[in-house]
Amino acid sequence: MKFLFTSALILFLGFNTILSAQTDKIEETKPVGYQFTELINVPHSGVRNQYRSGTCWSYSGLALIEAEMIRKGKAETNLSEMFVVHHSYYDKAIKYVRMHGKLNFGGGGAINDVTDVMRAYGMVPDTVYKGLQYGEENNVHGEMDALLLAMVNSVIENKNKKLSPVWPQAIEGAISAYLGSIPEKFNYLGKEYTPQTFMTNYMDINPDDYIMFTSFTHHPYYQAFAIEVEDNWSYGNVYNLPLNEMMDIIDANLKAGYTIGWAADVSEKGFSWKNGVAIVPEVEAKSMNDLEQSKWEKLDKKEQAKLLYSFDQPRTEKIITQDVRQKAFDNYETTDDHGMLIVGTAKDQNGNLYYKIKNSWGIDQKYDGYFYASKAFVEYKTMSIMVNKANNGKALNKKLNL
Repeated sequence: MKFLFTSALILFLGFNTILSAQTDKIEETKPVGYQFTELINVPHSGVRNQYRSGTCWSYSGLALIEAEMIRKGKAETNLSEMFVVHHSYYDKAIKYVRMHGKLNFGGGGAINDVTDVMRAYGMVPDTVYKGLQYGEENNVHGEMDALLLAMVNSVIENKNKKLSPVWPQAIEGAISAYLGSIPEKFNYLGKEYTPQTFMTNYMDINPDDYIMFTSFTHHPYYQAFAIEVEDNWSYGNVYNLPLNEMMDIIDANLKAGYTIGWAADVSEKGFSWKNGVAIVPEVEAKSMNDLEQSKWEKLDKKEQAKLLYSFDQPRTEKIITQDVRQKAFDNYETTDDHGMLIVGTAKDQNGNLYYKIKNSWGIDQKYDGYFYASKAFVEYKTMSIMVNKANNGKALNKKLNL
């Protein structure tokens, strides 16, 4: 009896030891997700929400300007994105009609539209011009976008054989009906301003201080060109750099305490707003043993994609070269679909570098409106960047004839 009890006890303890070891192993291999340690976090304004409007370009451009004001010692200021949208929409309508409709017309735009509007019209704070005249608390632009498109098309297609002199007033009237009339003068913090004096005297911002860069091989390096994307309706110029130099510009600005306006493609499966991560995963066959490789090859594409984009832990990423980047652009795999702000850098638990991105989709998200884009993602999916040209360096400015 004693022997049986002792044997049972040994078996029980042995089973518990095995179970404990297996449990520890499961806990050790349990997915932990991405764990970020921030390295640089440049001071910037709070996260905004573009809501149901295609105006990320205005939000990202003004996010850059707001951060610039903070860098210059100004209090955080919420500038009016809809002031920019109002003027940009009107100017776009004029050009659309002049081009007989052979131009992209809609709510989209480019980051340079912000500095173009500032240069021509100045700026106002959000408290002065919210652009919400249609009974909503947030931007809802579907009806306005459709109406304005119908209006400019009717101007082009009219049967009068010539344009009336008042059609631009009709466009201005429609924009003002939705967004409100632009104030000629306003009071802010006890002083009276016009949009121009507010920009020069209060904001202390010169739109000419900002320049855009990209990196493609279908144009010569160190020269400016109008980047061939639909939302570049104004034919805004970007300076072309080799990929490593474009990345150096990003890093130099962050280290010097400047943010970067970032136009990029976030339609990739590697971009997960829910998880707050943007990556370019790569399956390295050479890092797999024969068993792992055979298992991988037996999976269908959906199962492979599920594993690749599970965001359960950091993984090996694709090596991005100039050629890889160019092919993605030429094959319509990289598109210009979103404007954001790069505000810093971070590392994951494996020491991989990421860029901290401020978005304009509100704060109801894992990182309260921010996400972390891997270096590979930024190299691969950057369409263009806007920076303060103060950090270009003398050598680069000489090459650019600036």
